[in-house]
Amino acid sequence: MATTRSALTDEDIRTLVKGATPDERALAARKLCGAMDHAPLSDGDRALAADILRVMAADAAELVRKAIAETLQASAVVPRDVALKLSRDVESVCLPLLTHSPAFSDEDLAEIVRLGGPVRQVAIAKRPEISRTVTDTLAEHGGERAIATACANPGADFTETALQRVVDRFEQSERVLAAVAYRQVLPLSITERLIGLVTDQVREHLVSHHAVTAEAALALATGVAERATVDMVDQAGKTADVRGFVAHLNSERKLTPSLLLRGLAHGHMAFFEHGVAELAGVPHHRTWLMIHDAGSLGLRAIYERAGLPARLFPAFRAAVDTFHSVEFDGGPRDRERFQERMLQRFLTQPDTAAREDVDYLLERMDRAAVIAKATAKIA
Repeated sequence: MATTRSALTDEDIRTLVKGATPDERALAARKLCGAMDHAPLSDGDRALAADILRVMAADAAELVRKAIAETLQASAVVPRDVALKLSRDVESVCLPLLTHSPAFSDEDLAEIVRLGGPVRQVAIAKRPEISRTVTDTLAEHGGERAIATACANPGADFTETALQRVVDRFEQSERVLAAVAYRQVLPLSITERLIGLVTDQVREHLVSHHAVTAEAALALATGVAERATVDMVDQAGKTADVRGFVAHLNSERKLTPSLLLRGLAHGHMAFFEHGVAELAGVPHHRTWLMIHDAGSLGLRAIYERAGLPARLFPAFRAAVDTFHSVEFDGGPRDRERFQERMLQRFLTQPDTAAREDVDYLLERMDRAAVIAKATAKIA
């Protein structure tokens, strides 16, 4: 171990073994550990380093053991037996190694999760990479904080079964459910379970970033008034399966003229197109051409084919015309401002909708104004 020895004087080695105070021995330990970590080691050097580390790990002074853990927390120099010994030490010693050390096997980490207590569980949950062996054990035995930390860790590899167990155990924990929801990739079964458990903000993230079936989207609207269903359309419009969504709404007799009008007045043209196509029994591409026909005959023809009430046609006509006249301008809050202008223009048309629909749209405008003010204050 020539390189290591050259970094230390004989006095350093004597201080390491027989230093009068813990501070002196800790200083020597840090110097030796630093040399071990940076020097190229032969097999013989590595064996000698391991022996020296075993001596230091047995030192009665916490400062000395802490010097090993902090200096060599991510080093391959630490042998497994020393890492395991220090993993049972006080927190100042064990946590750096549990969070970073490559000395532990997956089975070692799983055992520590089972028996080591919540603080050690959290340290393991923070590791840069966590195998399924470890996450399976965390899902079964981990505390709330450890589970939330692991689920928020992009380096933690969870099986679908493990995530199901996490949701089973912590379905009342907003912290855990949010951590699961914001994972980069989620199985469809997990997404659908979370939709009914999480807050509105997290639910919107799920619908926007993960696959959601039309059945799951419809489940949110089941037993809820049409206004809540339109709120769900705001989210469903971000998914690819608008056609499936309206098909299921129709099968549940919820694809009503009022719902279509409210959705269209809020700018959800794709929802309106697919809804009319579903009611008319006409393919979407043909429905699209008829709705967006420059003249008035196409929209009226497909409207009547869909069986929508004649009294509401002027309202739908006004909404479609408004949609064509308002464009995104690429500025901040583009979508919100677009919807606000859409509503304003729509509501200024004479006799466009029933009173309850107008009240609903005004309510949506008020809500948009409140959100805009709150956003401006934060900015």
